[in-house]
Amino acid sequence: MKNLFRLLLVCSFILGLIALSILILGNNRGDIGPYIIASLVCFAIGGMNNSKLKQTTFISWTFAVVALGMFYPQYFQKVGDFKLNTLVVPLLQIIMFSMGTEMSLKDFEGVVKTPKAVIIGLVSHFTIMPMVGVIIAKSFGFPPEIAAGFILVGCVPSGVTSNVMAFIAKANLPLSITIATVSTLIAPLMTPLLMKILAGQLIEIDLMKMVLHVLEIIIVPVILGLVVNKLIRNGVSWLQSIMPTLSMLGMLLIVLLIVSSGRDNLLNTGPLLFLACMIHHTTGYLFGYWSGRLTGLDEATCRTISLEVGTQNSTLASVLALQMGKVATVGLAAVISIPWITIEGTSLANWWRNKE
Repeated sequence: MKNLFRLLLVCSFILGLIALSILILGNNRGDIGPYIIASLVCFAIGGMNNSKLKQTTFISWTFAVVALGMFYPQYFQKVGDFKLNTLVVPLLQIIMFSMGTEMSLKDFEGVVKTPKAVIIGLVSHFTIMPMVGVIIAKSFGFPPEIAAGFILVGCVPSGVTSNVMAFIAKANLPLSITIATVSTLIAPLMTPLLMKILAGQLIEIDLMKMVLHVLEIIIVPVILGLVVNKLIRNGVSWLQSIMPTLSMLGMLLIVLLIVSSGRDNLLNTGPLLFLACMIHHTTGYLFGYWSGRLTGLDEATCRTISLEVGTQNSTLASVLALQMGKVATVGLAAVISIPWITIEGTSLANWWRNKE
C-alpha cells in the first residue's frame, strides 16, 4: 500500500511537469486542465500516507476542486433547470450541525474562567478584520460588489478551522473553542450590522433579511446539533465520527459550486483578489497577536487570539453572498479566502509548534 501512495506522488510530479510544459510551450492552453486536476488529486491521495504531506491534504483537495470549477464550470452550474448552487445553503447547514454535535455547555466555561481573553478576542475579531477589509477593498479599487464581498469575509465569525490550528500551535485550545463558539452565536447580530455600516454604500444590505439568513444558516443547525448531543450523546457517537469528514466534503463541494458560478469574474479579478486576501488575513493574524501582547496576555493566549482573528468562516460568507443573489461577485473573495486561510493558518500554527 505504501508503494501505491509513493507511485501517486510520482504521478503527481510527472503530471505537474506535463502541465507546466503545456503552459510554457503549448499552443492550446485549454488542454492543461486535466493534467493540473489529476496532479493535485494524485498529490492529495498520495500524501495521505506521509506524516508531513498529510497536513496539506485538505489544501490539495481544495485546489483540485478550484481547478475543476475553473476549467469545467459548465458541469457544475445546472442539471436541467435545477441550479446546483441551490445546494450550498443545506451543505453549510450540515457543517454547522456537525459543529453543534461536537459542542456542549462546557464550551462556554471559558467565558467565566478567562473573561478578559474572551472579550479581547471577540472585540479584536469583530473590529480588526472588518476595518482592514474596508481599507484593502478601497485601496485595491475593486468593483462595488466584489469589494462588498471582501468586506463580508472580514465581518463573519471564526469557525472550527481555528480550533484545529490552535491545537497544532500548542495554543489555548479551550479559549479558542470558546471564542469561536461565542463569535458564531453573536454572528446574527454582528455580521449584518457590520455589513450595513461598512458596505451599505457599495451594495444594498437588507439588515433584517441578513439577520434571518444567519439565524437560519448558523444558529438553527448548531442548536439542533447541541440538542442531539445532549439528549442522545451515546447514540450519536457514530455520527460524530463521520461528521468531520462529511463537513470537509461539504466545504469542498461549496467551493466547487461557487467557483463554477463566478469563474468569469475570477479570471478578471483573481490575481489582485488573491493578493488582497493574503494581506487581509496576514494582517489579521499579526494584529490579533499584538492585541493580546499589548494587553498583557501570555504567549499561548496571544497565539489563540491571533488565530481567532485571522481565521474567518469564509464558507458562511460565500453562502450569505448566495442568499443575496450575488454569489458570482460578492462570493468571490470567500472562495479565495478558504484555501488561503488553510495554507497560511496551518503554516503559522506549525511554525509556532516547531518553535517550542
